[in-house]
Amino acid sequence: MSPLMLLLCFLLQLIYTFYSCSSSSAAAAATTTPSAPFNSLLPSDAVSLLSFKSKADLDNKLHYTLNERFDYCQWRGVKCVQGRVVRLVLQGFSLRGTFPPNSLTHLDQLRILNLRNNSLSGPIPDLSGLLNLKTLFLDHNFFSGTFPLSVLSIHLLVILDLSRNNLTGSLPARLTVLDRLNYLRLDSNWFNGSIPPLNQTQLQIFNVSNNNLTGPVPVTPTLKKFNVRSFLRNPNLCGEVVDKPCRSAPFFDSPSSAASPPTPLYQNAQSQGILITPPPQHKHKKVGVVLGFVVGTLILIAAVLCLFASVKRRKEETEIESKETKCTIETITNSAANATVSEPDDSSQEIKLEKEVKVLQAPKQQMKSGNLIFCSGETELYSLEQLMRASAELLGRGTIGTTYKALMASQLIVSVKRLDAGKTSITSAEAFEQHMESVGMLRHPNLVAVRAYFQAKQERLVIYDYQPNGSLFNLIHGSRSTRARPLHWTSCLKIAEDVAQGIAYIHQASKLTHGNLKSSNVLLGSDFEACLTDYSIIALADISSEDDPDSARYKAPEVRKSARRATPGSDVYAYGILLLELLTGKPPSQHPHLSPPDVPDWVRAMREDDNEEDRWLAMLVDLASICSLTSPEQRPTMRQILKIIQDIKDSAMVENNKRDAHNGYS
Repeated sequence: MSPLMLLLCFLLQLIYTFYSCSSSSAAAAATTTPSAPFNSLLPSDAVSLLSFKSKADLDNKLHYTLNERFDYCQWRGVKCVQGRVVRLVLQGFSLRGTFPPNSLTHLDQLRILNLRNNSLSGPIPDLSGLLNLKTLFLDHNFFSGTFPLSVLSIHLLVILDLSRNNLTGSLPARLTVLDRLNYLRLDSNWFNGSIPPLNQTQLQIFNVSNNNLTGPVPVTPTLKKFNVRSFLRNPNLCGEVVDKPCRSAPFFDSPSSAASPPTPLYQNAQSQGILITPPPQHKHKKVGVVLGFVVGTLILIAAVLCLFASVKRRKEETEIESKETKCTIETITNSAANATVSEPDDSSQEIKLEKEVKVLQAPKQQMKSGNLIFCSGETELYSLEQLMRASAELLGRGTIGTTYKALMASQLIVSVKRLDAGKTSITSAEAFEQHMESVGMLRHPNLVAVRAYFQAKQERLVIYDYQPNGSLFNLIHGSRSTRARPLHWTSCLKIAEDVAQGIAYIHQASKLTHGNLKSSNVLLGSDFEACLTDYSIIALADISSEDDPDSARYKAPEVRKSARRATPGSDVYAYGILLLELLTGKPPSQHPHLSPPDVPDWVRAMREDDNEEDRWLAMLVDLASICSLTSPEQRPTMRQILKIIQDIKDSAMVENNKRDAHNGYS
């Protein structure tokens, strides 16, 4: 071969090598982040997804790689049509970070966006570019800032869920422009101001409970469809819709309406080494004795009028069929038919459980014994006979009764708790009825609703909503054959907040207590929110620690002789023990008796991880320690506990934002 040909071959080989190296670099860039020089080589939807992942997935939970041009359509949670992303569902992926602007907002063909049940923080970006979006789930995160006004330009929106975040400010009056809304949940935030006059005729699901909304609820045909449960825990809402008279300004400013916690509890808390920021104290003008007497008299008159109005309304509601789906079960009493319930035993064989209900043929003029009684105006969707013929699965045996999952022929599923006749015999029939009326009035997103109850000779039943995802006990400890690891600290924080919300509501909305708080009495709802069950039921029995050794460690010293002595302070004590169970993955029976200074070291030893989040863990451990102090007077209230948890969440978000900025994510 001539020298000229050799030189030509060498040059061709050199060009080929250079081209191969360039192609490899471009491919490598495509598999990581869409940096500026290579953005033109990727489809725009892939760039949007990778841009979102860069800041919303700091723990690399989404293993997105791009080797071929349309690989992104095969990524987890992504669905495409003709190469365009139309659906992105990343629910429960443990994403931690922020929702970066100019990322998913460029997916102009997106129909469904679901980011619920993660740990995303920061403000919600401008979403106005998602013109084809119909479903938006951003709930169960740590989003902050105000209501995202950009969603008002998404006119095709049918479902909007911003619940269980840290959003503040007022609700926009222009919320009415979303005329296709069928589902709107804004509950469990910090929204204030008034409720817009919503008039969307297709709205079927609506909830603004657990905010700081004020003023009269607009009386529109749409809002009148929803009952009080959609507006709970907004103490300054009033009007016809919530069945609460609106008062003049001085009434709302009166000192009696401001529930500011006592200073000594904060001082005691600070002495334990935990930083507690007291809630802002409201300044009130001094009111003269005469004016105070007049105001007090008017309040008393208003309360009496409210009582009569409530009684009258309850009578009317028993005659009118409710327009909403409320309850799931009737009860188990006044039927002459044999009641058969199937229950699987340990060998998985179904047995027929003939209920020992003694059917009463008492006339209706007598007491309500023998009839299924629905709580708080619940609609009767099934008969006692239908419930008695339902197949039942044993869910568990508790302190004062046995709980079953009942599946009726109509496919309705409810939980039925059959109380132990011997342990509850100390409570008279009249007292049982009065107590269940009070318990049945409680409605909160973190409480398993009591829908109905029943009593006859030797038989008492309580009917709850069925929760599909088991108990917190099972989540923490797993199966007996596996060594369960403690939950991540962010999951602990979320569960701790849910439980605190439920207990605080019981304490604030009634004179009741839970009395039997433990991980097996915390159930997981359809969205894996923590919901309390069996609240206030143990007050019907006289149970001591000797009768219930498995729950003894949850009991405060002052109530160990009798559960009927339960107080808000004893609920706080049980909450502290439950929080330690969350953090360590160890049941209370395995908790060592340690002095408060030694508890943090034990918790760290049990977790064996989360070293970088040690400060947040320490704050939660301090909270658990102060809740479980021996002296009831030194324990904080549940409202104070909620404030502490909120401070921890805020501090964690600030720290995460600083870390992101340091790492170049801002």
